[in-house]
Amino acid sequence: MCHYYPPHVGGIENVVHDEAVRLAELGHQVTVLTSGERTSVVEEVDDDGNTVRVVRIAAWNISERRTGVPFPLLSPRLLPRVLRWARWADVVHIHDCFYLTSWAAGFASAIARVPTVLTQHVAMVEHPSGLVMAGQKLVYGTMGRVLLRRAATVFTINEYIARFVGTLGAAPAKVVVLGNGVDGRLFRPAADEAERRRLRERFGLPADRILALFVGRLVPKKGIDLVLGAVESEDAAFDLVAVGSGDAGLLEGRERVHFLGQQPTRMVAEIYRACDLFVLPTTGEVFPLVVKEAMSAGLPVVTTDEPDYARYGLDPEGVALVRREPDAVRRALAAIAGDDALRERMGSYAMQYAAKQFSWSEHMTTLVHHYRSAGAERR
Repeated sequence: MCHYYPPHVGGIENVVHDEAVRLAELGHQVTVLTSGERTSVVEEVDDDGNTVRVVRIAAWNISERRTGVPFPLLSPRLLPRVLRWARWADVVHIHDCFYLTSWAAGFASAIARVPTVLTQHVAMVEHPSGLVMAGQKLVYGTMGRVLLRRAATVFTINEYIARFVGTLGAAPAKVVVLGNGVDGRLFRPAADEAERRRLRERFGLPADRILALFVGRLVPKKGIDLVLGAVESEDAAFDLVAVGSGDAGLLEGRERVHFLGQQPTRMVAEIYRACDLFVLPTTGEVFPLVVKEAMSAGLPVVTTDEPDYARYGLDPEGVALVRREPDAVRRALAAIAGDDALRERMGSYAMQYAAKQFSWSEHMTTLVHHYRSAGAERR
């Protein structure tokens, strides 16, 4: 169960897609229930012949369009459909406890007496609207708490979110930190300068500038304001490429900013190959998916020095972990953009680290183990 699924663009939906396809590769029957422009059931087949059934329920995305908050409002068909597929399933996997799809899945699995596991992808998201902040607290303190307590296993993508779900009543014994994997075949460096030039030409990017890439929603939580301040400083020897959703007006009229909007996953992978470094001064996130993708693509990374990064043993000369302050972000970007040898060293380190640490095979082994455990408890 997930509120969105490709072709809708976003980190959670990409993770759900990759898990679903890999489960199908392992021989499991997989149904994804999600939102869509209209209600439909489609058998999606990948290049290797693996099939994932995708059940979409018609939804309205008013909240996302007007406030940037991804909260689709689904039609009343949601409940009967989720009940049907909960009865079909051995295990219901809920992605994030914040959404209508999650609440419906929790209700249906309780009625059908089917065990649930839950992946919590985020904690509280900072937002300038007091109403949005109050809404998050209300949801997490009510439905979120119920879903987290009922789940057989609660996966979190890092320790920070593990602590967050603990405050909502998730028992420590059932919380498992399960980092997202990265497809190294898709997220790879450019083969050579000729490929990089071709990709820059395809996306309308300058051929003769150092390009720093930002991938994420254009909101304060992700630090887009800090990146814009850095690119407009006097010592900025680079242009900014921005990919994501949000208020595009923030980027209009800025001479060294190239906004590519939302892009499908394969296009984003190509944009990584076209750029020289990656920046995401986010808050409350440790190894978000886009940072892992950038490292797998061999890009030097500038991101926020969250305390939980300490447990990963990162080389401070291989990844730039900086204070979430304008000057710190600006200095890091200026240093990396102005030093070809430094970019090469950091990119090589990032790629090697990603190949060792961001394994989909380990992720899937852990996931299936907990599916089987939940099913065994049911039997």
